[in-house]
Amino acid sequence: MNDFATLELCPPILDAIAAEGYDTPTPIQAKAIPPALAGRDVLGCAQTGTGKTAAFALPILHRLHTAAAGAGHGNRQTKRRGPVLPRALILSPTRELAGQIEASFRTYGRRTRLRQTVIYGGVSQFHQVRALQRGVDILVATPGRLIDLMEQGYVDLRQIQIFVLDEADRMLDMGFIQPIRRIAESVPDGRQTMLFSATMPRSIMSLADSLLTKPVNVSVKPAASTTKLINQFVYMVPHRDKPALMEHLLVEHGVDRGLIFTRTKHGADRLTRRLKHAGVTATAIHGNKTQNQRQQALDSFRSGKSRVLVATDVAARGLDVDGVTHVFNYDLPHEPEAYVHRIGRTGRAGARGVAISFCDRAERPHLRAIEQLTSKRLQATSTPASIQGSGAGDAGAGDRKTGVASPAPAAAAKKDRRASGGPSGSSKKRRFVHSKKKRGAGGSAGGAGGGGRRRQRSAR
Repeated sequence: MNDFATLELCPPILDAIAAEGYDTPTPIQAKAIPPALAGRDVLGCAQTGTGKTAAFALPILHRLHTAAAGAGHGNRQTKRRGPVLPRALILSPTRELAGQIEASFRTYGRRTRLRQTVIYGGVSQFHQVRALQRGVDILVATPGRLIDLMEQGYVDLRQIQIFVLDEADRMLDMGFIQPIRRIAESVPDGRQTMLFSATMPRSIMSLADSLLTKPVNVSVKPAASTTKLINQFVYMVPHRDKPALMEHLLVEHGVDRGLIFTRTKHGADRLTRRLKHAGVTATAIHGNKTQNQRQQALDSFRSGKSRVLVATDVAARGLDVDGVTHVFNYDLPHEPEAYVHRIGRTGRAGARGVAISFCDRAERPHLRAIEQLTSKRLQATSTPASIQGSGAGDAGAGDRKTGVASPAPAAAAKKDRRASGGPSGSSKKRRFVHSKKKRGAGGSAGGAGGGGRRRQRSAR
């Protein structure tokens, strides 16, 4: 399939796609759109940035538009349609992703007479209720706000023909399994169901078995794959030394745009405060932030005003920012599939990227699970002597045997940028730093302490 015309989409949608400058479907679109147009259930595995939204938005728009035209609702001389009940429902885990999905429907469907709206929490429900009362064809929602408006009697799902769960793995991580099942029970039997997920753990397969009927399985690449354009490293470092190491890497090396993943919201805030104190322009995004705060953080990161974004997995899902040079796993994820999704935020569109993970002794089972899933042993890198702390029973970087000394990841990043024609690390070495010099690592929590006196165990 070499262009969208071969997918047999209706002219208004093809015109909208062409107006956006798209002429060739991505792999996930080429695989998912034909069975979706045929009304089949679809189980898709695709990461953010693969064109997944259009893979379900385009067939939904086509089916609803052609059905309306066949019923006489497509007549341009019809000036008003009265209130209509939603016929397509798309569930999304976060407000940011829900907004992006709704914007895609609006863009691709602008030459049709279909209406869409988005509902999510954290803001007043007034305008959302007004939109529902006017009538919509396509409803994009987060599970919590949807349940809330259903209980108030503002949402009627009896006419739903197409039900989509996007980023299903993240919704399960957020504890939405019961709301999802309740919503699924409220939509009619016989509807078409599509489920898309960046990872496919057993919990997702179990959910898919309960919601989908003889689905067509589509995947753009194996779930455990990691791009060859990403250099992956791991520091074996005690938890107490992680802040000092993070500060050291950002201040001393050329990191043009870095995304840091933490496990908790409070951890994201603590790390952000420390980095700001060190002169690093950083901002945090997580579930405790208001909608305006989250949007401001994303805008600051996208524009380059903030060179670093510290995020939890939940808040970062759906984050689509070009030019991320480094991804840091400050805390290793419990689900190894999440590692693949995290590092996929860099090394995109042919550019090279760097993924650096911090691993405390307690996180070693997670590291082994990641290496087993990806069939790749992460390259261990020595922690600078000034960072090594005196945590009892944890010798830091020397505790993971590597056989040979590993190159510094920042040096590899510079080499990769030179190879790909990008700016060298030396020209941007201090872009994170204000005029005031950083604090010495030894004076911060987890500093040198007695690490220099502690004899490290020999490298494997």
